[in-house]
Amino acid sequence: MFNLAPDPLSSLALTTVLLPFLGAAIIALSPHAAGKWLCQIFSAATLVVLLDLVFRFAQAGRPSLVFDLLSYGPTQILGLTLDSVSVLVAVAVVGIGLLVAVYSASYLNDGNREHPDSGRKRYYAFLLAFIGAMSGLVFSSTVVGQLVFFEITGACSWALIGYYESPKALRSAAKALIVTHIASLGLYVAAALLFAETGTFALTAIAQLSPGAKTAVLLSILFAAWGKSAQLPMHMWLPDAMEAPTPVSAYLHAASMVKVGVYIFARALMSCGGAPEVVGWVGATMAIVTLIYGFIMYLPQADMKRLLAYSTITQLAYIFLGLSLSVFGSELAFKGAVAHIFNHAFAKTLFFLVAGSLAYTTGTRLLPSLRGILSKSPMLGVAFVVAALAISGVPPFSGFFSKFAIFGGGFATSQTHPLVYVLMGVALLESVGCFAWFLKWIGAVVPGEPSEAVKAAAPLPAGMKVVLVALMVMSVLSSIIAANWLG
Repeated sequence: MFNLAPDPLSSLALTTVLLPFLGAAIIALSPHAAGKWLCQIFSAATLVVLLDLVFRFAQAGRPSLVFDLLSYGPTQILGLTLDSVSVLVAVAVVGIGLLVAVYSASYLNDGNREHPDSGRKRYYAFLLAFIGAMSGLVFSSTVVGQLVFFEITGACSWALIGYYESPKALRSAAKALIVTHIASLGLYVAAALLFAETGTFALTAIAQLSPGAKTAVLLSILFAAWGKSAQLPMHMWLPDAMEAPTPVSAYLHAASMVKVGVYIFARALMSCGGAPEVVGWVGATMAIVTLIYGFIMYLPQADMKRLLAYSTITQLAYIFLGLSLSVFGSELAFKGAVAHIFNHAFAKTLFFLVAGSLAYTTGTRLLPSLRGILSKSPMLGVAFVVAALAISGVPPFSGFFSKFAIFGGGFATSQTHPLVYVLMGVALLESVGCFAWFLKWIGAVVPGEPSEAVKAAAPLPAGMKVVLVALMVMSVLSSIIAANWLG
């Protein structure tokens, strides 16, 4: 039966999920020209509802709450979970969704030198649907709920990656859909095992499982997480997905879709009442392997978006590393990983949108063709530096603080698990290498005399400038917000 507790928090959470879907439906029925405005209106309205939820949730003392939505007898099928983690991640998902909607309204027009486009209304409808699906996944309290929204995000990503309808874009969209759908089999297996053992799909029921069944469920969820977060061995879809419009790359591949994997793994660990150590070893080992692979792969990249795609793979590996270390008892590593979900979302969105802005104004995103950005466009030059330093983990930018917590938790864990020293040593080397590589590109792209492409750059629309400024501010403030919110 369908239930909704007479609680304003549950109503606000459900509204946050459903309002973007309503907006997507209205856009589908509206004239073409109305799409971009309706998208901004509904994404802004969703953020207002969510901020009301945040305020009320904080006023209530930030309790951990679960609300049933759909159940059959004792079996919980769908529900909502509200706690510090779900609310924090929802703010990133919805807030960046609004910024991307505003940016897209300026980016998708005939003045775009890389991809002239009128901004078809289906783009805005699918973007809103994606915001709703991500909100639904973040607030889901059952494996079935996560699975439903997991698949909806896959369908929306397919539509958005293939938006330009070129043969390469359509192939890339199909690859992303197939790989992430294969990954979803992990959630199907987890749901089946959980129901067979406990008679419910509630995530909290994982704590009732025997050690063997709990290991199987957690590893199944981890498999699904690897696929959605582009980790080895299911990483191959993400670099090709850069055929999408750059605002899509920013939202799906920095702020939302790739965060599905790390989030469902974090939620499973929070719900399981203590995970078997084998889960931690599998997660941490694969995170380090992916970290090394991603670093090696982004070194030869000249296309800015492909470099950022491989960089995203490595940053997600840091999050998996922190979550896996929490299995050994490190609360600091867990909080660092969750904070890194939040911090990386804003910093990498900024970097992608800088790439989009450069392509919009110059017609290219090839780094060797870009030089002297600062003299031609001071805002883009500063934004490039801020994004690179935030991703590299340089203080006072946000990436430093969450990565520091992961490293701190890792080295503390090494006292009782000496092999973790090796993993943390490799991660530390990658972090230094990441900084050196992005510093190299800052020196090559930002200062100096403008290249021919940069000299001929067109002015940047005001809407894009506003979004870049907001993201630069958040690349500093997000760590303060996350640290205070998570405690």
